[in-house]
Amino acid sequence: MVICQTPVRISFFGGGTDYPAWYKEHGGAVVSTTINKYGYISCRKLPPFFEHKHRVVYSKIETVRNVDEIDHPAVKAVFKYLDIQQGLEIHYDGDLPARSGLGSSSCFTVGLLNALYALRGERKSKQQLAEEAIHVEQDLIKETVGSQDQVAAAYGGFNRIDFMPSGHIRVNPIIISHDRMQNLNDHLMLFFTGFSRIAETVAKSKIENFRQKQGHLFNMIKMADNAQNIFQSQSDSFDDIGRMLHEAWSLKKELSEKVSTSRIDEIYEVGMKNGALGGKILGAGGGGFILFYARPESQPQIREALKPLLQVPFKFEFGGSQIALYNPHLESGQRHL
Repeated sequence: MVICQTPVRISFFGGGTDYPAWYKEHGGAVVSTTINKYGYISCRKLPPFFEHKHRVVYSKIETVRNVDEIDHPAVKAVFKYLDIQQGLEIHYDGDLPARSGLGSSSCFTVGLLNALYALRGERKSKQQLAEEAIHVEQDLIKETVGSQDQVAAAYGGFNRIDFMPSGHIRVNPIIISHDRMQNLNDHLMLFFTGFSRIAETVAKSKIENFRQKQGHLFNMIKMADNAQNIFQSQSDSFDDIGRMLHEAWSLKKELSEKVSTSRIDEIYEVGMKNGALGGKILGAGGGGFILFYARPESQPQIREALKPLLQVPFKFEFGGSQIALYNPHLESGQRHL
């Protein structure tokens, strides 16, 4: 049995410039971090005693005799990509709900690739995991997704990620002292809006508007530059990051009318009126998690004003996708006490 633990991410600046339709012409840049909320994938070889060959367990349970019968698009695509012949059982569990703007879909794909390679006795680099996950999602499944989530999930950590017109992706860790990192973490609040959305619908709408919104996207790249400079400065305050988040959210909403809703706007206004300096919906938009930047003394008032919403405490994490349990020779029915 193999268990893989893969983090989800929070994207601060540059989201939208990581879509191939944009960066393969203009280049792109994203500043993001992974957090200590994970997707867990366990996989083991199935003995040939069952009517089914593969068993896949996530929000539903699939038992199938061949790969083509699998409904889950990422599982089917990865199984075919890796030419899986052995019967397998796959379980997925996540700390946070799917379709919530934290990159959980790419977290799943990266984790599945990592786990299946480990079950084969192979170890892939973080770069390889990211590139192969991008290939699976964009080329095999043909989903309308960007390229930042796969990179963040594979690498982990607090990074600036550059997307080159050549297709090359460069990951540069943002170096911050432990105390400053903790200070930044203490200024961030994460709330679940209570509803999810299909990211692809929002993403397609944004991509259709890229040519009309080029100025917005170039500004987003500049914001990634400015944010990196602020994060790596010696300033005692990150308040400018909060104000930039507000500016970035305003730009993001102009990329498509599907990015926000009246309910999201209401939640955002409540947060701002009660002391937040800025914030944004995470991911493509339309629902999921909303992030606020607020000074610690303002946070109790924001928390009270948004009381119906679930706040999710988190910490930054730096490990990326990791094999948490490796026992590939553990057969069905065997357990270590």
